[in-house]
Amino acid sequence: MTDRQELQHPRFARQYLKIAAGADRRGAAEHRRRLLDGLTGRVLEVGAGQGRNFRHYPDSVNEVVALEPDDTLRTAAEQAAASAPVRVTVVAGEAGQLPGKDSAFDAVIASLVLCSVGDPPAALAETARVLRPGGQLRFYEHVRSPRPWAARLEDAITPLWRRAAGGCHPNRDTEAAIRAAGFTIEQIDRFGFSFAALAPNTLHILGTAIRE
Repeated sequence: MTDRQELQHPRFARQYLKIAAGADRRGAAEHRRRLLDGLTGRVLEVGAGQGRNFRHYPDSVNEVVALEPDDTLRTAAEQAAASAPVRVTVVAGEAGQLPGKDSAFDAVIASLVLCSVGDPPAALAETARVLRPGGQLRFYEHVRSPRPWAARLEDAITPLWRRAAGGCHPNRDTEAAIRAAGFTIEQIDRFGFSFAALAPNTLHILGTAIRE
């Protein structure tokens, strides 16, 4: 079981409130809209951050359960939930122990979170557990570069970056992890994106995977 204190990164969380807002202005808001387009039913969002996805949920969604372990970000998410166009319930928790019974959700959202979970295979196994058969995993993540030199650089900076950026690993091959967890990727877009003016342009993936 994860120590709750390990999931708290107050200094980074305060910075992330500003970083995410800036990234949305640079194009991430449109990525979020595409991520959530066409969703229906009951949805679990893993690692909801400060709730920047909430305003993009279509009204065909009946309920969103938004999971966020960090106290600072969760407080901001609760405020964002109050003005969301759909019903959003913000709860504390972590990706390795998702709320809900087996097959409880029609979709699970992983939005810029699988880079920072402690155990990606466990998180994806939990995702499969709470999804109904045929349910969707919608993912939007920054991932390991396909260029060998850039991937080696990401490997080199990961130990320091992980400590400074709330557990974020810039070198994770999340697409491979999703496939290894038994999901079938139905649609995927790969594109470069820089979240800030001085940040490097890194590979991102956005798509849909199905739990068989």
